[in-house]
Amino acid sequence: MIRVLVAEDQSAVRAGLVLILRSAPDIEVVGEAADGEQAVAMARELRPDLVLMDIQMPRLDGVSATRQVVAERLADVLVLTTFDLDEYVFGALRAGAAGFLLKNTEARDLIEAVQTVARGEGLIAPAVTRRLIAEFAAKPVRETTADPSVLDSLTRREREVLACLGEGLSNADIASRLDMAEATVKTHVSRLLGKLELRSRVQAAVLAQELGI
Repeated sequence: MIRVLVAEDQSAVRAGLVLILRSAPDIEVVGEAADGEQAVAMARELRPDLVLMDIQMPRLDGVSATRQVVAERLADVLVLTTFDLDEYVFGALRAGAAGFLLKNTEARDLIEAVQTVARGEGLIAPAVTRRLIAEFAAKPVRETTADPSVLDSLTRREREVLACLGEGLSNADIASRLDMAEATVKTHVSRLLGKLELRSRVQAAVLAQELGI
């Protein structure tokens, strides 16, 4: 059973999200938070598997709340917002969010996203992935804060997998492109995250884009 905490300041939206999630037999909504501070406090108390986090909330915004939840390793965070590309998105991803979806996501896709993140696979809505890549591609190299030397510890294969993550590819897609078993891809992803001291594959994707690999 996937234990989920829903953090959303609009009560009607929050109720709708809870209703959708409770329709899935393998998802249990263990709590509801109306602001960022409450989300962090409830995550500490309930230790859910995943926090479905709104970005714009009172008292403490979703980016700051995500940063605290991830830093304390309380749960994975799946960000849900109406904003498809702005500083909030980049802030949430750099804070360690394991996934990013828009609020207009279909109910079925929301459930699948929660299940995907719970399996340990990061997720960004396809439309957002394309725009993220375009945004990074348009940025001057000087704007990146990533140090290329962090890649020195990676093997050639791990670099190839990291490049695929930067394109937003799933494990299955990476396995097909690099002609390897999906289980092997998971092993490479796990190892490169450990070497790069990253919390999620989404952070790895952001790093890959920043370094242009």
